[in-house]
Formats: sequence, structure tokens, C-alpha cells
Amino acid sequence: MTAGRRARALVALVQVLGLAVWFSASAVLPELRAEWDLSATAGVWLTTSVQLGFAAGAVVSALLTLADRVPPQRLLAGGAAAAASCTLLLAAVVDGPVAALVLRTLTGVCLALVYPVGTKIMTSWSDRSRRARDLGVLVGALTVGSALPHLIGGLPGLPWRGVLAGAALCGFVAAALARWCLRPGPALAPAPPPDTGYALRLLREPGPRLVVLGYLGHMWELYALWTWLGAALAGGDPGPPEHLLVFVAAGLGGAAGCVLGGRAADRYGRVPVIATSLLVSGVCCAVSPVVLGAAPLLVGAFCVLWGAAAVADSAVLTTATIEVADPRYTGTALTVQTALGFLLTVAGIATVPVVAAAVGWQTALVVLAVGPALGLPAVLALRRYLPTAPPSLPATPAAAPADAPTAELARIVPDERPTAPLSRIADGPPTVELYRLRRATGAGPAAFGDRLARVLSDRSRAAVPPAAVPPSAAPAGFGRGPAPRRRARPGG
Repeated sequence: MTAGRRARALVALVQVLGLAVWFSASAVLPELRAEWDLSATAGVWLTTSVQLGFAAGAVVSALLTLADRVPPQRLLAGGAAAAASCTLLLAAVVDGPVAALVLRTLTGVCLALVYPVGTKIMTSWSDRSRRARDLGVLVGALTVGSALPHLIGGLPGLPWRGVLAGAALCGFVAAALARWCLRPGPALAPAPPPDTGYALRLLREPGPRLVVLGYLGHMWELYALWTWLGAALAGGDPGPPEHLLVFVAAGLGGAAGCVLGGRAADRYGRVPVIATSLLVSGVCCAVSPVVLGAAPLLVGAFCVLWGAAAVADSAVLTTATIEVADPRYTGTALTVQTALGFLLTVAGIATVPVVAAAVGWQTALVVLAVGPALGLPAVLALRRYLPTAPPSLPATPAAAPADAPTAELARIVPDERPTAPLSRIADGPPTVELYRLRRATGAGPAAFGDRLARVLSDRSRAAVPPAAVPPSAAPAGFGRGPAPRRRARPGG
């Protein structure tokens, strides 16, 4: 196994274990209602408090650009350890809803340093040709980790404090692995200067804005489905059989959907996969009242399909954000997107019980179809900003000769268009072009340096004719001999 594969597998394992605390309280909500005499509203707040905490932590992280300025493995380890500590404290000493709400909110704040930062580390070990499939593995790990408490809760005879303690133990193991074993990959960009205004500028750009809108439609459905699918299956409070079915549907089915969606996006393009996922999951929402009352085998297959379709576009949306955002602040862009998405999940999670009280649990999940219906138009409009062809295929029908500078530029530049002349690059931050060039090549340091030298040499000759520069005006450190011969361009 190569170093890249080992690193990506380790990132996925850290995500599985670190996010086990996310739905730990939701998995034991029936026991908490019975022991603490909680109302339905209090139960909803106990679930949504994590989402609110995550959104608040993500906003602070985005404004301070923490995900781009602090070593990511240390940031992830600290967030995982802090979230696990809050969960363990809840299991050990808390005996009422007020303290539980506070600790669950703090758990969400800490988890804002786990998922987006893990995404950044995963992309540092990937190039564009396989980025979606690698992020599919990562989001698949997220689904398994989020559903893990349902597996623990499905064990007979285990008290609710034991479920929370088991989830906290997983979080501590994730923190240890992140701190002492996890390292970012060679594609990690150097830490940029602080820029608190980038979070707002991101949403003013049409490409990132459309991706965020599609992501919001996706998030309206996803976490409400994970939270209330068990209740919809049981017609109220789920028992061990419903917990196990939720783990299979949301965890295993969702993980398979993420991996397949990522592979398909690398082969067929980002937009077709996102649109197909939204369409299938929206249809599942619409027909859920009919299918959830059918035979158990049909219900199980339907839930697995729904769980896979609802999350299959998550990694692809994240990939699209990375490809349309400023490459210096990908961590901040991902944090902004997740902050807005998880803030919307609060409304989705809170809406389903209200609808269930009016029409019953079996029909309540129809309201989740609103998200895919509103997100699909934004995704279709994203075609003009993302290539629909597979990223590994060349955009030009015929390749120029290998020694032609134009062919070299066409293969290096991410948007397949020649970059600005050297004089224009010098007017702005030079690191932006270097980041784009390094991200596009996906090569090692030696190959990257050789290709960079060729590009800069070609641009220098194109920007300033050799005859216009006298020998006395040559920069310090350069030879003052005769100008080197230019390579002949094809055709003249």
C-alpha cells in the first residue's frame, strides 16, 4: 500500500471514530425522555443543539481562517478530543436536560474542527482526477461514524450512559490517531495570511454560490432523515430493530452511496451525479408514505436506497466547492459551506416532528422533498462553471506537440485556458498562480519545479521580446551573454 493510500485510509478511520459522538444523544433519546420526563420539544432541542453548535463553531473558524492557518492534524485532534470529553461528561455526571443541552452544543462547536478539517487533509492527498472518489470515501466514513451510536444503541441491555461512553471512547481514539499518526499530504498549500472578508466574498461569486445553494437543498433532507427515520419506521420512539435498520440504511447504505457517487463524478462529471442524487432522493421522500407501510423486506431495501441516494452527492458537492473556490482558502470555503448547511439542518430537524403531529410519522418525511426540489435548479445552473466531461480527459480535441509552450500551458492550467502574462501576475499575489499550478500538475516536487521553470521561461519570452531588453538591464543573478534561442513554434 502506498503512502497516499495509507494516509487516506487513516483520515477515513479518524472520521468514523471522531464523529461517533454526533448522534450519540439522538440514539438514546427514548431513554432520556423516560428518565428525565422530556417533552417532544425538549427532545428536538437536544438533537438540534449539536447542529447549532456546529454552525457557530464553523462560523468562528471561517472568520478566523483557522482551517487554513493552523496545522490541520492538530486542529482535528483537538476538536475530536474536546467533543469526546463533552460526551463523556454528559454520560458521567449529567442528570437533567439543561446541562445536557449545554454539553451537546459544545460538542457541536468542537465537531466543527473535525469534519471540515478532515476534508482538507483528504484533499491534500488527492489530485483532481480522483478527488471526488477520495472525498466519497471520507463522507462515507462520516455516515458510518454518525450512524455508529445506532449500532451501539441496538445492543440489548446497554444503558444510555454506556452508549454515550462508548461513543466518547471512539472520539478519544480518533484524537490520538490524528495527533500522532495523521499528516497532511504534499498538495497542502502553505498557510495564507488572515482574511476575514473571504467568507463573504465567497458567496458573491456565482460558482461557489450555486454550489452552496445545491448543498443547502441536500442538507435540508439529509440530517432530518438520519434523525427521524427510526421514528418514522416505528411510528414513534424507535426500538433496537429500528436502530439497526437505521445503521444499515444510513451508515452502510450511505457509505456505499458516497463511494459510488464519488467514482461516478470522477468519470462522468460533477453536475450529472449531483443532479441524479437529488432527483432520486427527492422521489424517495415523495413516495415514503406508501413504501414505509409495505412488507418488511421492501421497506429495508427502500431505506437502503434512500440512505445511499440522500448522501451520494455530499462528497461531490464538497469537491465542486474546492474546484470553484480560491485555492488559498479551501479550508475556509468548506467551513462556510458546512456552517450554512448545518444551520439549515436545525430547521429541517425541527420541522419533521411538527408535521408528524399533524399527519402522522409515516407521512411526515414527505416534507424533506422540499430540499432536493429547490437544490436541483441551482445544480443544473452550475454546468457553466464546472466541466461536465470527466476531469481526467483533455478539454482540447487534439494535443499539440510536446515541445510547444501552448500545449504545456493547456495541460497545466485548471480551467484549460492560457494564464495571464507574467507582467499581470506580478501585479497580484504571486502565490495564487503557484497554488493553481501545483494543484493542477499533481506531480512531485522535482517534476513540479521543472514544469514551473519551463512555464515561467516561456512567459518571460512572450511578455518581453529579447531584443527589447539590453544586456545591461538583465536582473541581478542572470547571465549577460547572448539571449537563448527560442524554440520554433509549430507552423512557423
